[in-house]
Amino acid sequence: MILHLRPIVFCVLVLGLFGCAKDVPTPTAVPTSASSATATPEVLALETAVPPTPTFVPIQTPALTPTPAYPPYDGPVLNRSDIGVQVYLHRVDVPALIAQLKELDVGWVKVQVSWKLYQPYPDQYSEERFADLDALVTQANAAGLRVMLGVAKAPEWSRPTTELDGPPVDYDLYRQFLRLLAQRYQGQVAAYELWNEPNLQREWNGVPLDAAALVELIRAGAEGVRAGDPAALLISGAPAVTGINDGMTAVDDRVYFRGMLAAGVAEVVDGFGVHPYGWANPPDATFANPDTAVPTHNNHPSFFFQDTLHDSHELLDEFGAADKQLWVTEFGWGSFEAFGQGPPAGAEFMNNVSEWQQATYTQRAFALAHDWPWVGPMMLWNLNFAPWLGPEFSESGYSLLRPDGSPRPSFFAVADLPKQ
Repeated sequence: MILHLRPIVFCVLVLGLFGCAKDVPTPTAVPTSASSATATPEVLALETAVPPTPTFVPIQTPALTPTPAYPPYDGPVLNRSDIGVQVYLHRVDVPALIAQLKELDVGWVKVQVSWKLYQPYPDQYSEERFADLDALVTQANAAGLRVMLGVAKAPEWSRPTTELDGPPVDYDLYRQFLRLLAQRYQGQVAAYELWNEPNLQREWNGVPLDAAALVELIRAGAEGVRAGDPAALLISGAPAVTGINDGMTAVDDRVYFRGMLAAGVAEVVDGFGVHPYGWANPPDATFANPDTAVPTHNNHPSFFFQDTLHDSHELLDEFGAADKQLWVTEFGWGSFEAFGQGPPAGAEFMNNVSEWQQATYTQRAFALAHDWPWVGPMMLWNLNFAPWLGPEFSESGYSLLRPDGSPRPSFFAVADLPKQ
């Protein structure tokens, strides 16, 4: 997700691959995806603080008025099995969460399993974290929802450094943890995403950024899942779209994905994770044809939803892997409208997205991808981070719910999409 150091001003990618037709600004902070926040004090608070309990607001589709509560939709009928949303889970009222997912009428729910929080010591697992996950998996299956787990962030005891996040020294530990998860949730978790945004130092600290090394870690994780649940789908961890390609802070996502494919990731997984964030650019905009009303993050393909997907698909063609789909394991548009304050530093681009635009862009993105058979399920980032984290976190700008728990236009826009 667009993790802000966020934004890392994802000028991304393709510096090495495609080159820039315009000058690429030198970022002063690393915008990352919203889901990849890690070891800063702010991120530490996100993962360890006891969240306040928001008042649950029952979701009711509003009666139509002369000024609709959400934008109309005139696109194709979508497949429910291609639509999902990521949720914040820790200490959440799971039945209420499931009710919101049912109201959205989605086919998937995704949770990121922060390995370090589930196994804080070599011989100890967090009963509380697993109780949360057990409840979600059980109730999601009962409600007809497919579950995806993204598994990343090695425990501190397994790493060469405790700074930021990164892989374990011994990849067999990842294999063992994935086997434990797959055995525990055999037949209940449909898919596993193996790691998250590994082209960022904050997610791969302690060792050099290396796509081939990531593929070896994915291979170990895949062996663990296959041993515990051979029927589960395996998705490669998605690189972050970022404006840095210095090889230290970040590697351009297209360059990194090319390295993954060259290292044989297609032989290991069933699909490929991708994070096509649009920043403030509409989903129909492209680098070659940008929306002139968007004042920033418009001078490189990495800032555009369509460009990221099309460029990634071209790489699959190049490596003979186009028989497998791109899975959009995170995407969305952030807006701080109606939050009572502006976005945190690094996420100022969200000032250029209204709640109405957020809803419209989300609808349009689902409609566009529906016509691209090489795109698989799309997991919207996110449902409920705002009520649990508050407006101090940039992740909250992507939420379908406001900090007070009330639904945004984007909530109703997703719920109203025609699905089959």
